[in-house]
Amino acid sequence: MPDVADNERADLGAMVMRLGRRLVAMEQPILERHGVTMWAYVVLTALRDGPARAQASLAAAINADKTRLIPVLDDLQKRGLIEREPDPADRRVRLLGLTPEGRRLQQAVQAEIRAAEEVMLSKIKDQAAFVRALGELSA
Repeated sequence: MPDVADNERADLGAMVMRLGRRLVAMEQPILERHGVTMWAYVVLTALRDGPARAQASLAAAINADKTRLIPVLDDLQKRGLIEREPDPADRRVRLLGLTPEGRRLQQAVQAEIRAAEEVMLSKIKDQAAFVRALGELSA
């Protein structure tokens, strides 16, 4: 039989949505200071660990519509933050990767976001367990 407290708490979806809104509101000024959109930051972070083979695979990895992604990639390339190089194995395919400036920007934005997250996490006694649980639930 469920505990009365379980019946009185908000549904997980409602709590996660409120948390998501707070996180986006916290991140938005950081992104604006660095001149990037949320999607641009998502792309830079996805490319942090190495190049992606084709725009379609990047779109799938970040759960974005590939047609929506093209203007973001165009802007990042124009600003010198990413490169799109022909794949030597298939010249119709473009390899996407960070430039040194793109890597620097991604690291700077992430450092500020992580610092702001630490302020939020300071309210939680077992931060590591919370972050681990979020990782497991979002996998």
